Amino acid sequence: MNNTILDAIGNTSIVQLRRVVPPGCAKIFVKLEWENPTGSMKDRAAQAMIARAEEDGRLKPGGSVVEYTGGSTGVSLGLICVAKGYRLFIVTSNAFSQDKLNQMAAFGAELTLVESEGGLTTKKLILDMIEVAKEISERRDAYRTNQLHNHDSITGYHSLGEEIWTQTGGKVDAFVQSVGTAASIRGVASVLKRYNPKAKIIAVEPDESAVLSGREPGPHKIEGIGIGYEPPLWDPSIVDAVIAVPTDDAKAMTRRLAREEGLFAGTSSGANVIAAIRVGEHLGPDASVVTLMVDSGLKYLSTDVFKR
Repeated sequence: MNNTILDAIGNTSIVQLRRVVPPGCAKIFVKLEWENPTGSMKDRAAQAMIARAEEDGRLKPGGSVVEYTGGSTGVSLGLICVAKGYRLFIVTSNAFSQDKLNQMAAFGAELTLVESEGGLTTKKLILDMIEVAKEISERRDAYRTNQLHNHDSITGYHSLGEEIWTQTGGKVDAFVQSVGTAASIRGVASVLKRYNPKAKIIAVEPDESAVLSGREPGPHKIEGIGIGYEPPLWDPSIVDAVIAVPTDDAKAMTRRLAREEGLFAGTSSGANVIAAIRVGEHLGPDASVVTLMVDSGLKYLSTDVFKR
């Protein structure tokens, strides 16, 4: 029996895709991270960042927390802060779905919005949000989780790697994950590589801003990933390949997942599946590829991914 809402984080289901996978492709398994309490994998990172800060005294009882976020990390921090009694200041933008802004506010987070150009994710927007969060942290004497630089967040995904290994019976030939902060791909990879050094780790990024592939940054609309520059937590030594996926393709696959597989996810999940299929076609039908349903489609109902 769970004692608090925080005990409900993790231990999410894993299912095999059936209809969107072409013939001759590897088995594609997706971890349903929307089963976490706020509907995304970010509950794991938020829990780890707050717990570590409490342990070493960076965050004291009754204190405040501030973070810049596209939404999911802010929502997750909202949950953690409610459960632990911290005031939360969030810096976000009109570039991200109104659904996520509403969800953060529902948890009592105090939002500061930074305008974006054309409602798109750009390098300038991310840097502007970081600066505003820093200013609020200094003015409010709030602990800045600073997710792009916070190594504690990586540890939050070790459990995700362990769950994947156990649920697949140790049959993981490749793990595919889109890169925002890079914490999740690092956390999972460290576990899978320990069990199977031959497991392939594949990163995913927006084609319009394929900086990890050595190209120039640009605006895109795959929320939560592709910050326009190499994330400080990015470690290319653990990654075997990077696949760039166009925003429109990611959106189209996200809609297919809902209509053909009954999987209602966000746009980065669509990008993950496209990349996982590419990897699976290369590895062949005897292989197993795992990727993530990063968050719930409920966070994107107001966007053009699903809105009609």
